[in-house]
Amino acid sequence: MIFEHEIPSGSRLYFGESARLKRSIENGAAELLEQRGYKEIVTPLFSYHQHESFEDTSKLVRLNDAQNHEVSLRADSTADVVRIATKRLSRSMDSARWYYIQPVYEFPTRERYQIGAESLDGELTDVCGVCIELLRAQRIEPVLQIANIAIPKLLSDKYGIALEDMKSVNIEKILDSGHEWMESLLRIHSVEDMRDLGLFPDDIASELAILEKTARSIGYANTVISPLYYAKLRYYDSLLFRMFEGNSLYAMGGSYIIESTKAAGFAIYVDACVAKKMEKDTHAQ
Repeated sequence: MIFEHEIPSGSRLYFGESARLKRSIENGAAELLEQRGYKEIVTPLFSYHQHESFEDTSKLVRLNDAQNHEVSLRADSTADVVRIATKRLSRSMDSARWYYIQPVYEFPTRERYQIGAESLDGELTDVCGVCIELLRAQRIEPVLQIANIAIPKLLSDKYGIALEDMKSVNIEKILDSGHEWMESLLRIHSVEDMRDLGLFPDDIASELAILEKTARSIGYANTVISPLYYAKLRYYDSLLFRMFEGNSLYAMGGSYIIESTKAAGFAIYVDACVAKKMEKDTHAQ
């Protein structure tokens, strides 16, 4: 039996102080992003192309349009922002930097609010810096995890290590690959751990050097390096980052190529930020 006041599992309800905090976070982010040269975009709730972004498309909420073409509720904003900005708005707008404040949806009834930004001419170090700045404005300074998806792709394509083992962090199987340098790769957790890249094959060492340079350029104190981390979004092609604390994920971003457009962007998870600030307010009382 479903009562009149019930809401579906996974959906969001904000009221009173939590609604005020959510609006404050979003308004503050919009103001800062405008100052950094980003223009706002609100993409359609329905999309024809969501399946192109996800390895696991079972999370999409699917419907049909008037011509019976399959559409999905927005589960990710990045790809649609890039396509709309480059295909529909390119002649009327000269901006290469866009931000959005809008929810995304996953099957069956999960909704998440996001603040996101995409820089069509940007580098990961720049967008990561903006992401850090936005979280710091809310007094949230979680762990910054930096990875390079080119490394697990190389390990899979050239060195016989299954992507599934890296996704599930199956250390035993990874070490059983027979590569004498694999244990050294698994031990990398900080910039200092990458001082001797001569331990690794040239192709792996080259991607590690990119990772090291990026981490040093960002210069965030609470940083961990994760060479084997593999993101499940299809468009990420090299550098990516996550910001988390315990089981709470506050942000994720990376560099990518979508239909020949090289770009970088991030999404901040507003729900986690509101929960963090509510928790701080409770402890302060």
